Amino acid sequence: MGIVRKSCLSRHKQGRLVEHFVAGTTARCAASLVGVNFKTTAYYFHRLRAIIAYNLEQEADMVFSGEIEVDASYFGGKRKGKRGRGAAGKVPVFELLKRGEKVYTKVIPNASLATLYPIIKHKVVPDSIVYSDCWRGYNVLDVSAFKHFRINHSKLFADKASHINGIENFWNQAKRHMRKFNGVPKEHFGLF
Repeated sequence: MGIVRKSCLSRHKQGRLVEHFVAGTTARCAASLVGVNFKTTAYYFHRLRAIIAYNLEQEADMVFSGEIEVDASYFGGKRKGKRGRGAAGKVPVFELLKRGEKVYTKVIPNASLATLYPIIKHKVVPDSIVYSDCWRGYNVLDVSAFKHFRINHSKLFADKASHINGIENFWNQAKRHMRKFNGVPKEHFGLF
């Protein structure tokens, strides 16, 4: 089961590192539990993330149809306490969620119309139902080939089938997962 070729690690230790990676153990903790150097574990985990990212990129042409939720979120940054779009140094990430199925995420430079619409147009089949919040970047969906429903979070979070609770749950889980890393460099953020 050797994942990394030409590795000095035994297959047993490689297998244990894979188990810890899947379990969500931090590299520092996994290194201690398996009995290897922290830098070796960090490198091994980085390689596993790169392999996963490569395989996901091979599925990049997959399109979504049916009921789709869209949203953007912000991760990291130096200014603690400042939230959302106004926070400096944060990494914006855009997501499409096919209800009950798959998720597609992409690190984006900003959450503008010029950035979001081409992704939606490329990944979502026309005549699909798209749910979003009231961010102005989604205004073009009102006159596009999609059926567009907005959720105004300042008034309510759900109105029968009109909600983006699935995507909000994904962001909650992703941020909880990311907290344990105590910061991720921007250049490697897409791997996490």
